[in-house]
Amino acid sequence: MPRRLHRYYGSGYLHFITSSCYQRRPLLNTPRRRTWFLEILEQVRRRYTFVVVGYVVMPEHFHLLISEPERGNPSTVMQVLKQRFARKVLRDWRKRSERGQNRLWEDALNEGHVWQRRFYDFVVWSEGKRVEKLRYMHRNPVKRGLALEPEQWAWSSFRYYAYGEPGAALVNEQRPAQLRVRDREEFVAWLPAAHPSKTAKDGAARYLSTEIERSPGAKRCPLREQLSAAIFRGWARAHVL
Repeated sequence: MPRRLHRYYGSGYLHFITSSCYQRRPLLNTPRRRTWFLEILEQVRRRYTFVVVGYVVMPEHFHLLISEPERGNPSTVMQVLKQRFARKVLRDWRKRSERGQNRLWEDALNEGHVWQRRFYDFVVWSEGKRVEKLRYMHRNPVKRGLALEPEQWAWSSFRYYAYGEPGAALVNEQRPAQLRVRDREEFVAWLPAAHPSKTAKDGAARYLSTEIERSPGAKRCPLREQLSAAIFRGWARAHVL
């Protein structure tokens, strides 16, 4: 990587950020540390006011898809995020060190190292790239053999997109959950094989035509929403997320 790295901000695009632990060591290898990281990410998000579109925390690195913050820039966000997490991990490591509970691969912490100094920043300039990066993040734990399905990995934004479940870090993407026409046609064409029931197909078709593009104040049908939304999530997991 060049010594003088110039980053360009102010265009309003999203940023796909990757940062690794020191020497790619698995310093995020415990559920507690991954949860700490997301809790600190949420604190930093609130302080600097930026949109978190997606994330995944892996044992030795993490990926974020975020907007440019209202205060500072992505470099500032990364500096504060990494410093706060490093301080918390090092405090915990020193306490465990006194009790003789440290792991061999954590010897880097003895020198105060948690992160690689720099981070990778890819500017996401199109909707296609946005979807591509979300898919990459959500499938990463499965590809690495850490989970059988994306929803089994609690430290990613997948469950927010698939089930609407909030995580430790708020995904506050402001765009509407609207499918492209081609996606809508593919979904309806997929239904007969996956769900041969005419009721299910009709309910899902109504979901696509009314629930995604519902006007404010329109009358709701909870039972139909639950049925069609559940079918839609099954298709989305296989084709979109």
